Amino acid sequence: MPPKSTDRRLLAPQVVEQDALPLASRVPGVLWGLIAVGCGLLLTLWLYRIQARQWQAAQRDAVVAEAEKGVVQLRAKLRSAELLLRSLQTMFLVSGKMDAGQFARVYANLDPRRDFPSLLAVAYVVREPRSDGDHFPTTLVAPLDGNRNLLGLDVVDQPANLQALLQSRDTDRLAVSEPFPLVQDLGTSGRRQGITLRLPDFGPGDSLDSPAVRRQRLRGSIAISFRIADLIRTGLPAPLLNAARISVTDITRRPHVPLFDSHGGAPGAAPSIVHRLPFGGRIWELAVFPTEAAGSPPWPQSVAPAGILASVLLGLLVWSLTDTRRRAVELGRRLGERYQESEERFRTLNELLPALVVLADAADGRIVYANQAARGRLGESLAGSPLASVLEVDEVEVERRLASPETGAVELALHDASGGRFWASVSMSWLMLDGRPQWAMVASDVTEQRALTELLGYQATHDELTGLINRREFERRLQRVTQDVRESPPYAAVLFIDLDQFKLVNDTSGHVAGDQLLLQLATVMRARLGEEHVLARLGGDEFGVILAGLDTPAHAAELAEHLRRGLDGFVFVWETKSYMASISVGAVMIDRPGTPLAELLAAADTACYMAKEQGRNRVHFYSERDEQSALRRGEMEWANRLRWAVQEQRFVLTYQEVRALGAEPSGIHVELLLRFRDEHGDLVSPGAFIPAAERYGLMPLIDRWVIETALANVNRLHPAGAALRMVAINLSGASIDDETLAERIVELLRLHHVAPERVCFEITETVAVRKLADVIRFVTRLRDAGCRVALDDFGVGMSSFSYLKHLPVDILKIDGSFIRDMLSDPISHAMVRAVSDIAHRLGLVVVAEWVTDEAVMASLRDLGVDMAQGFSLHQPERVMFQRD
Repeated sequence: MPPKSTDRRLLAPQVVEQDALPLASRVPGVLWGLIAVGCGLLLTLWLYRIQARQWQAAQRDAVVAEAEKGVVQLRAKLRSAELLLRSLQTMFLVSGKMDAGQFARVYANLDPRRDFPSLLAVAYVVREPRSDGDHFPTTLVAPLDGNRNLLGLDVVDQPANLQALLQSRDTDRLAVSEPFPLVQDLGTSGRRQGITLRLPDFGPGDSLDSPAVRRQRLRGSIAISFRIADLIRTGLPAPLLNAARISVTDITRRPHVPLFDSHGGAPGAAPSIVHRLPFGGRIWELAVFPTEAAGSPPWPQSVAPAGILASVLLGLLVWSLTDTRRRAVELGRRLGERYQESEERFRTLNELLPALVVLADAADGRIVYANQAARGRLGESLAGSPLASVLEVDEVEVERRLASPETGAVELALHDASGGRFWASVSMSWLMLDGRPQWAMVASDVTEQRALTELLGYQATHDELTGLINRREFERRLQRVTQDVRESPPYAAVLFIDLDQFKLVNDTSGHVAGDQLLLQLATVMRARLGEEHVLARLGGDEFGVILAGLDTPAHAAELAEHLRRGLDGFVFVWETKSYMASISVGAVMIDRPGTPLAELLAAADTACYMAKEQGRNRVHFYSERDEQSALRRGEMEWANRLRWAVQEQRFVLTYQEVRALGAEPSGIHVELLLRFRDEHGDLVSPGAFIPAAERYGLMPLIDRWVIETALANVNRLHPAGAALRMVAINLSGASIDDETLAERIVELLRLHHVAPERVCFEITETVAVRKLADVIRFVTRLRDAGCRVALDDFGVGMSSFSYLKHLPVDILKIDGSFIRDMLSDPISHAMVRAVSDIAHRLGLVVVAEWVTDEAVMASLRDLGVDMAQGFSLHQPERVMFQRD
């Protein structure tokens, strides 16, 4: 039953004789009315002051909230500037040297003014040691327009700029300068303040573990410059700049330096928020000063109009009750008229409300009233209809809600006049009208809000370009599949898909074409797979598929091949060009419950890599018994370990002596051999990790480590010390392609004062034959510097001796496979003789590898071989400086 309510009735005026009134009632009614009005006005004033304070506090809170957003946005802007500078530093580290044309192209590709309109210039200064210390003239500037006067500028002439350069050099971190006048503003009416962000450019070498090493290795410095006020203004949101006065001050050291003030002048009040931003070795303080808000809320939104009206009505009421009978009857009549007018006004206002207002009789649940908004949305013929007819819930649920109405609003689906549905925030309550219990329902349309919430949820789990689910959602669904899979049918499988030659489309036709290709291929794959399987875009040109409900593993292979065939020969047309598209698919069966997600993804990635390596446009299923897959995963693991080994100094050098076979001693010759020290301290031979290093492009990095380490410690390699006559260092084919390596070697020889004739670099015959022109260029530069060059493993890939006439080498090393069999195999013996004779005619020193015993050495002496090495002659030993 509905709760009891007090029956509200209008107070009817009563006729009372003047003599029957008490003495207090004989006071004129106007005076009592004025007293009542005064009390009401005082109460209204008190409430108005409370409301004004709350309104001012809300205004200040809004400014503080906007300031917090501004701090986050400014911090992100500064971080983006640092990432821009990091990318430039990476360019210099990779390229070594860069001319003006390359620098301009790098600037054009990055297009930094797109994200940083306040950026003035990107510049590079080179370190020039002089008698009075290091100087740093500016050699590269982009863009040149407006910045030509920077070329040749010596940073030493700008103390604030120089201090940032030295700080970045000594810390190897981002450094920000103090504000200083900009060169670009020379000749203008006023020179504005600017800052530079700097990062060092170090030359190749060992780890930069001390300021002294960094100072020695500094090659130059990269900088980007801004007008500080413009940088800060573009980094702050416009609403914050409009709502408050913002000031930014550099408080790194006293005196503090003002950087930015959105309004200028002295602050009018204490800041609402003060935030410190550490950035590039400096500390900026951002202060927000609220603008003077009005002392009170807008008049129509305050309690004043209603309070004044209530005070006047109260005065009139008191006056009417205390005045004469005639005046009381007249006032009662007038109040009745005003009540009718107020009721009409209430009904009119209720009709104009945008919310849906519906009243229903509590006895039978039928609608007795609906305002204009409700009739327009729910139907004109609402009167007499059950309340349950407009709600998308059954009558039992409606009765439950009416029996115990919710304290707050709930979201329910309602039926509109056309039979459609929409979502509304619905509140229900009891009320008494004309002595009858009734239900009041007030509803506000929240369909758009719900759609926005659903859209945000969709965007969090789907790829914006293709509309497919993204990597996060894919991994979540895959995790659920791995938990539910059984060891018997139905099976499941995961596919890892990579587009073949996608980079070609991006490079030749641009990223817009690449995006269109991805969209078209995603549509084709979705159509081929159907709705029962999961398709996701994992990023870039990589897609993932979850095949569920498979009868047999062969079913997975059929679906994968069906998908591949659907894209085989797909023609993508963009403008005047056309491309043939295909995919490489790596697949792995999910046949064990609880298989780790990382293990599944790694296996699928490995299988996809194998598919591409086997010629692309094919499907490859991963198998733990597949030797190629196991080898590939092993090499991938080794690649990660080798990168860690370089960073953690886990490589070890050993040496093996090369002995002379003639009567005259030739001094001590050694060949350096590389070992890897694993996590347990055990040494691993190169045969275990060199193939992985070659496949994943790590050999240049390893070769540089060996060269720099050996030349820095050449007199600490062998117990003979400085008496060591020659040390041989092996070079890979990938290092030959590095055009800067030869010059780096010459630079290291000068740096460590190593006589070039003490160093020999060994290159295998297969590399020399395959890259003859590059090898000739490379070894010619080394031999011009005084180094020696050896041709290693000679005979393995030999098809002709003719190229030896054109290859400028000093030493020829016969491959050990011929030496090992020369006493038992006449062919091997004849080849060793032929190689020795031809090498001597060319003036080369001949070295035999894999020498096993004295009998082999005697035969080599008879054939005129000069030197020999092998485990029987000398077991490799760790170099002296690494024995501790």
